[in-house]
Amino acid sequence: MGSVKDLTVIEKPLKNKSGRGRFIFSDRYSVFDWGEMPDHIPNKGKSLCVSAAYFFEKLKSMGIKTHYLGLVEDNKTKKLSEIKRPADTMEVKIVRVLKPLQKGSTFDYSIYKTENNNFLIPLEVIYRKSLPKGSSVFKRLEEGSLKLEDLGLKEMPLPGQTLHKPFLDVSTKLEESDRYLSWEEAQKIAHLSNNELEEIRKITLLINELIGQEANKIGLKYEDGKIEFGFDEERNLIVVDVLGTLDECRFTFEGMPVSKEIARLYYRKTNWFKELAEVKKRDSINWKEKVNLFPPPLPARLKELISMAYCAFSNEMSKKEWFKDIPSMRELLEETSKIINSD
Repeated sequence: MGSVKDLTVIEKPLKNKSGRGRFIFSDRYSVFDWGEMPDHIPNKGKSLCVSAAYFFEKLKSMGIKTHYLGLVEDNKTKKLSEIKRPADTMEVKIVRVLKPLQKGSTFDYSIYKTENNNFLIPLEVIYRKSLPKGSSVFKRLEEGSLKLEDLGLKEMPLPGQTLHKPFLDVSTKLEESDRYLSWEEAQKIAHLSNNELEEIRKITLLINELIGQEANKIGLKYEDGKIEFGFDEERNLIVVDVLGTLDECRFTFEGMPVSKEIARLYYRKTNWFKELAEVKKRDSINWKEKVNLFPPPLPARLKELISMAYCAFSNEMSKKEWFKDIPSMRELLEETSKIINSD
């Protein structure tokens, strides 16, 4: 069980054979690496499932390998075009998760020296087309862990600034908190060849070009997104987890977020977040157990607006009305903006 979706294992993956499982997308959500938040967002799970399936099937048509097998309806695996109602369950091939060994505040990735295939690559690849307000890039530039030249910039960027050239970022995936890496570090811990590293970057650029094009069709600006990879039985790269959804990507509509970033904006004003941020500065590994406060529930109307934003995204992206009586994206986000900016 994850903070957002659950995995039911039908066949366990072995060293030389992929397994089979089902993602059950829940209405739970997570922000700031906290895990499950106090609210559930109605219809969020079904929206994510439909959106992810839409993009997986696009990737298949482009010849990009993924672990997607189909959506589950009436206990049968079907294509998106074959289901009659929005599904919350997706069938996928599953690979092994080989966790690095934690040694105090560091992690030992030596297991990836000896294992060659059928596992999750312990990295998260982030594609940045612009730098929306709240992007971690601003904090990293201030701290000095990221340099302007890394982004192809000569002066400090402003929130909302579009990058002349997309920036590919990479972080850890299997540690307690995501940790940004240089590409040299990423290649070293995952024991990737030069060709494999370049293939990851190439596929990431192709996927994000696709997501950007699809977002433009419905009037959204695609700001950034994340992708995960694995190796199959023959050590071919495959795209795993999910992609293109409001949880994996950040989209805006005339400057207003269309994702759980709405919840992030709300929570950044709370005492819970202020304490969390301070504790993380002191202890990036065991921070969660040292945070005394708990996140408060979302205001009822804001929760409802976030729910409808997820539904509107699935409807408009797939060009099918999976969720009935949902207002337009413009209406939803105009009201959302008023609530977020009211304080």
